Parts: sequence; C-alpha cells; structure tokens
Amino acid sequence: MPRRRATPVGPLLTTYIRLQSAWVAGGHRLDRVRAARTRDDRGEGVISAAIVVLIMAALGAAMWFAFSGMWENIRDKTQTQVNNIGGP
Repeated sequence: MPRRRATPVGPLLTTYIRLQSAWVAGGHRLDRVRAARTRDDRGEGVISAAIVVLIMAALGAAMWFAFSGMWENIRDKTQTQVNNIGGP
C-alpha cells in the first residue's frame, strides 16, 4: 500500500491531538492531587468549633452592652416616675 503524502493539516492536527492529550492527562493528575488534599480534613471540627465559640462570645458581649444600656435607661425613667409620684 503506497504511503500518503502529508498535508499541511496533518502536522497541525497531530500537534493539536498531542496538546489535548497532555491537557487531559495533566487535568487527571491535578484531580488526583486535589482529591488527596480534600480527603485530609483532620482538625476541621476543632476549627469550626473555635469559630462558633468566637462568634457566640461576640454576640454575648454585644447583647450584654445592649441590655445593660437598656436597663440603665429603664431604671432612670422608673426612678424619675417614682420621685414624681412621691417616693423617697
């Protein structure tokens, strides 16, 4: 069987196929590396718990200051009303 002559598309197509093959093979290798990294989730529970504790502490402090200011205001208004009525 006679050999065909190479056309200008031949080398271009060959280069394209090689580049695509390298791209796909590299992607699979990268997927394996990512999968290995994502499987290692040691310590995630401790970190999540620490974040929750910090958020709750901040919310508790904000609520403390808000209620403290509110109760001082209520106490002052109540004392004024008692004094107007004829308290001590």
